[in-house]
Amino acid sequence: MEAGEAEKEAIRTCLSGDEAIAYAVKHANVDVIAAYPITPQTVMVELLSEFVHNGELDAEFVPVESEHSALSAVVGASLAGARVFTSTASQGLALMWEILFTASSLRAPVVMGLANRALNLPLNIHCSHDDAYGARDTGWIQLFAENVQEAYDLIIAAYKIAEDRRVLFPVMVNLDGFILTHCVEPLYIWREERVRGYLPPREPVNPVSWERPITYGPVALPDYYMKIKKQQYEALKKATPVIKTLLREYSEWCGRCYAPLKTYRMEDADYAFLVLGSTAGTLRTIIDRWREKGRKVGVVSLTLYRPFPVEELREVLGGLKAVAVMDRSHTYGGPAAQLYTDVATTLYDLSERPRLLNVIYGLGGRDFTPADAEQAYQALMDPKVKEVWVGI
Repeated sequence: MEAGEAEKEAIRTCLSGDEAIAYAVKHANVDVIAAYPITPQTVMVELLSEFVHNGELDAEFVPVESEHSALSAVVGASLAGARVFTSTASQGLALMWEILFTASSLRAPVVMGLANRALNLPLNIHCSHDDAYGARDTGWIQLFAENVQEAYDLIIAAYKIAEDRRVLFPVMVNLDGFILTHCVEPLYIWREERVRGYLPPREPVNPVSWERPITYGPVALPDYYMKIKKQQYEALKKATPVIKTLLREYSEWCGRCYAPLKTYRMEDADYAFLVLGSTAGTLRTIIDRWREKGRKVGVVSLTLYRPFPVEELREVLGGLKAVAVMDRSHTYGGPAAQLYTDVATTLYDLSERPRLLNVIYGLGGRDFTPADAEQAYQALMDPKVKEVWVGI
């Protein structure tokens, strides 16, 4: 489908990121929703509760007493065959911690909207990637939206990916807290019947029922536990090319390009900035100005963070002089922040690998400005600098 045809098949409107996700979940015709309010995620489920209350969405909305209960409820519903949704942010995701591992280990195709927010202390309700990074090793697929349109699109894509029988893993769609959750942007949303044609009712695998009881998650002692974990590892490894194929097919369906990563002005670049989330758009604008000054810099942004797009990054970054890896978080006591360590491991075996700079930026929602980008660029030009905190 060509992007221009979207006007025939979709409605042009303005929504916040939270609202866009709620509409995407409604259009996906979910069966069960359970979530607990936490800023800046709350609007997602407030709007969904209105859809259910008004009869616009035929779904069960489960009020729960915590985020731990919310994820537990949708995992159980998923195992019974329902299409499910939950959402959270920050401390809420931390409270779900135990059940994050449960969901992926049970191969439950849960879809979650994660409004990225800093973790305490001090209390901060604005954007950092602490929560997403904290969940990176739990076995969930992670997608990152750059704008409100992508937040809407990636929720629909997430259901297609999670429920594919070659995948069957939970999917987390990340969007930057307040920057996207509460920012109102123009976007296209599909007519409901078109999405429901693309996402037919879920066909569950071995659903739990009263008539056909099944045991999920029994005790596994040392003789079996490691074997089960190896199977889970292999399953996600085999699912990785399927995820990439499904993103490509979704791009053809929606007329907008979705792939594990996006590149901008990388064809002749000597240097690159690698980034997750909404800052990618800011960097593209800044680098357009830098190009006028003769700086040969490009931008690489990740849509797929887990599973990590190793081969694609090696192809794009190999041979560059240097790369600034942008982290909206930090690992205290570690050698570098999270995305940086992923990239460093990815490029380690290349015979011609770029020098890496870890750029720490935007913690707690601090703006990333052209002056910050200039500070990062100057640090990138200095081989002695390995890490820089910009904006302070």
